[in-house]
Amino acid sequence: MKVLFDTSVLVAAHLPSHADYPSSRLWLERAKQNTFQLVVAAHSLLETYSVLTRLPLVPKITPGTAHQFIETNVLTTATIIALSADDYRDLLRNLAATGTGGGIVYYSLLVKAAEVAQVDVLWTLNLKHFQRIWMENIAKINSPNVLRPP
Repeated sequence: MKVLFDTSVLVAAHLPSHADYPSSRLWLERAKQNTFQLVVAAHSLLETYSVLTRLPLVPKITPGTAHQFIETNVLTTATIIALSADDYRDLLRNLAATGTGGGIVYYSLLVKAAEVAQVDVLWTLNLKHFQRIWMENIAKINSPNVLRPP
């Protein structure tokens, strides 16, 4: 099984205080054990880093700590999917043709990565956003707290 984690799952997997930490962390640990193939969009690497380093936590998550989490738990485990210039061009064309704008375009970026990687499942904690823009593959969108990993 090939699973794309979006940023929300990666962030939750790092924060024990997050409501979705147990399920997100469990899935991440299963990926590290090669129970399934983890896929992460290149965009999500920096977005995860950005979110972790700007959270209003005490103590704050330092850039070094955020980097270490990503390096240890994502870069050593996941297949990183970077979109090509043609992928971006096609995505921009499609967004304009469908009248899609604003923040939802970043979810579209992850959907495009999921399509390029041909994933079986896209795991997110933002189900409604992805269901809105990936209706033709709505069955592939799920949350890590719905099922227990194998």
